[in-house]
Amino acid sequence: MAPVPYLLLLLPLLRVSADELEPCQLDEEDFRCVCNFTDPEPDWSSALQCMVAVEVEIRGGGRSLEQFLKKANADPEQYADMVRALRLRRLTVGAAQVPSQLLVAVLHVLGYSRLKELTLEDLEVTSLLPPPPVKDPGPALSTLRIHNVSWATGGAWLGKLQQWLKPGLRVLNIALTHPLAFACAQLRTFPTLTTLDLSDNPGLSERGLTTALCPHKFPALQDLALRNAGMETPSGVCAALAAAGVQPHRLDLSHNSLRAAASGDPRCVWPRTLSSLNLSFAGLEQVPKGLPPKLSVLDLSCNRLNRAPRPDELPEVSNLTLDGNPFLDPGALKHQEDPTPSGVVPACARSALTVGVSGTLALLQGARGYA
Repeated sequence: MAPVPYLLLLLPLLRVSADELEPCQLDEEDFRCVCNFTDPEPDWSSALQCMVAVEVEIRGGGRSLEQFLKKANADPEQYADMVRALRLRRLTVGAAQVPSQLLVAVLHVLGYSRLKELTLEDLEVTSLLPPPPVKDPGPALSTLRIHNVSWATGGAWLGKLQQWLKPGLRVLNIALTHPLAFACAQLRTFPTLTTLDLSDNPGLSERGLTTALCPHKFPALQDLALRNAGMETPSGVCAALAAAGVQPHRLDLSHNSLRAAASGDPRCVWPRTLSSLNLSFAGLEQVPKGLPPKLSVLDLSCNRLNRAPRPDELPEVSNLTLDGNPFLDPGALKHQEDPTPSGVVPACARSALTVGVSGTLALLQGARGYA
């Protein structure tokens, strides 16, 4: 049997202009291939040209991919040598309704590939995820990004998905995805995960963070990003970290509407490992109480501070950033509220525009190191 069906599983899901004739476009260097199957009767075979690419992005035009389910029952081992020969290192699959059986079939065959980064974006995963195979699960990913994905499995989705991946994941990025209240009992430890990014989940909140950070599941965590995640006070985040036993080195709480903790709030003991805290773009009018006693980096830029913080309001800090506050720049508030003034755009306005597109853009732009 020709290997076309499984290639379609791998590569049937960038946005090209409407007057392009081909749904898939491969660049001149055979490095990046993008497909957008928006036609009523798409030419899925166009995806075959993506076989030579290192980066592949495939979008299904919002349609259901249930038609491929009958091909998902084929034995992937018969295509193992061909899949091992692919240059594929980064794959994005988006804009589709995907039966869970099809998703795991794709993961299973990708287990023979050299794929390192997988992004699932704008997807609806229907039906419950089946159990993993006894041997040869999915790919050995270093980075997994889940953006705007709904799961029929409920809070068990991360634990179920984790079983279809080989160990070794280092970066996990989950944005605009529900639910984030994970079934912790079904979640295995992430022994090598150093970066967890839960940014762009405005409904998460500190209470939700407590349920998302399953206790003792992230022992190697160094970077925790919670931009635009509904956080309210640094001390509330501290309490969630303490409850989960999470000890990050760097914590990003920027782009949350933070407030000072109430005087009666219990004092929280921050992780001893924490050395960098980002509180920029948080609408702060004063330095919050209860910050870690000592930091290497504290970013308070682009807030609403009308005076320089007093030494007794600050932790012992080596690198303090206060740029973009009204006491240093009288026009700072105007720039933050109206980030499109004429002339030169200030740094705070530029950053606000960038995060308005996505708080996780920096993580989505990888160097072409896998070429």
